[in-house]
Amino acid sequence: MTPKNELLFLALGGSGEIGMNVNLYGCQGKWVMVDLGLTFADPQYPGVDLILPDLTFIENNLDDLLGIVLTHGHEDHIGAIPYLAADLGVPLYATPFTAGLIRMKLEEEGIKNQVKLHVVENGGSVQLGPFGFRYMPLAHSIPEGNALVIDTPHGKIFHTGDWKLDDRPLLGVPSTPEQLSAVGDEGVLALVCDSTNVFNPEASGSEGDVREGLLEVVKGAKQRVLVTTFASNAARVQTLGEVARATGRTVCVAGRSLDRIIGNAKSAGYLRDFPEMVDWDTAMDLPRDKVMIIATGGQGEARAALARVAFDSHPIKLTEGDMVVFSSKQIPGNEIAIGRIQNALASKGVTMVTDRQAEVHVSGHPGRPELQAMYKWIRPQILLPVHGEMRHMAEQARLGLSEGIPHAVVQGNGDIVRLAPGAPKIIGKETAGRLVLDGDVILPADGATMNERRKIALHGQISVAVAVDRGGRLIGRPDVRLQGVPVEEDKEAFISEASDEAAKAVTKGGKADEALRENIRLAVRRAATRWTGKKPVVDVLIVNA
Repeated sequence: MTPKNELLFLALGGSGEIGMNVNLYGCQGKWVMVDLGLTFADPQYPGVDLILPDLTFIENNLDDLLGIVLTHGHEDHIGAIPYLAADLGVPLYATPFTAGLIRMKLEEEGIKNQVKLHVVENGGSVQLGPFGFRYMPLAHSIPEGNALVIDTPHGKIFHTGDWKLDDRPLLGVPSTPEQLSAVGDEGVLALVCDSTNVFNPEASGSEGDVREGLLEVVKGAKQRVLVTTFASNAARVQTLGEVARATGRTVCVAGRSLDRIIGNAKSAGYLRDFPEMVDWDTAMDLPRDKVMIIATGGQGEARAALARVAFDSHPIKLTEGDMVVFSSKQIPGNEIAIGRIQNALASKGVTMVTDRQAEVHVSGHPGRPELQAMYKWIRPQILLPVHGEMRHMAEQARLGLSEGIPHAVVQGNGDIVRLAPGAPKIIGKETAGRLVLDGDVILPADGATMNERRKIALHGQISVAVAVDRGGRLIGRPDVRLQGVPVEEDKEAFISEASDEAAKAVTKGGKADEALRENIRLAVRRAATRWTGKKPVVDVLIVNA
């Protein structure tokens, strides 16, 4: 599809879900992409950690794609770049801190020279065909969170990215109400806006408030303190450095991603006064009340530092009377993983503090009062909610209409929205799906490989090897092997019966190998169903002697 004299919007990720943000704007025959993120796998994708967006639509229109403009450095906005950007073959644009994170990703994948990365100064501008982009800083839980003011022949778009209001930010200087109102004075056609916290009746709160809450908690600790937070939240890392200094504690960092964020933040001009850090061995030799450990893993990640500490596979050790502070919000879906770690810590006698017990975390996304303030400053003709599940986006549309915005469009991934000319409306549907990064291979999320793996995970797998002569007569006894089939102590008896059933299937005929193979498969699976009530995947090997 080639955009005509019109302004189009198409989300290939991030609409109808929280994560994997990919947004396209189309005008005068050209497309631009805003963000290229990923999301993290859940149990329905066994063996997979990362989910990537399906970019089939824009891959089929590559000649019309001008570039990718990045709002900020969170994984759900830049995480897919090392896996997909080289194939797109267009330049990337990002502010210094975000560009630093992207550069590290490209270097890790060995494609630094294959992707053009342009660094845009904070508050800078980019012109791509009929689109003009101007960066406007907004507060978020990572340095250089940015909105984009997008000039088009049909009017301005204010694309918020992820944001909140913070009157006491610790890193960066967000745009003021006066600056945002000035954008509204210019006239804004559409506000494309973060929906994550629309059901929160209160403002998200300030990082300054978290500093006070953490200071109070750490002051009351008598022994070692470990604080876990999102590695990308450099403002929180800055807060923790200040709290450590104020409480006379030495900082130790555990987690490779934290090391990277701190290094990148310093190179971009942040965290300049962060305390000197010590290594793990030195931290363990310090008096227990003189150390603060900052660690990754607050979402229950099995390979992150906190999990390894909890299960005694890390040089950092915690014992009874030590404290772990969860300075992050529990992401829905991670409850079981987090609970597993918290139970392991509890068994050691470790005290735990979460945002339910103290003000040790604030969200990086706007609650209803913040959304209402943004509407009054920007005063758009159209509200286009993004970055949320369908319930979040529908609620924000209702909120915006109630606040006097003339139009609101609730769209999902793949919906083509015409913003101008005329009244906004959904005019078509394009491919928008998911891919999985399975090892080093990118596959369809619902393709043959993942469907087979789900079946094996649910039902188990049986292999049957059968030898037959040229006349189709059985030679010897069928060999049966199984994995994950729930027969346990009856395994030998089941194998014997399954082998008998395979032999009977051979004697019943089916001269062609494929017909014989199917007869054996069905016979063995019926036996497994009788024994277990399940239908394992059955693979049959026929050896022709």
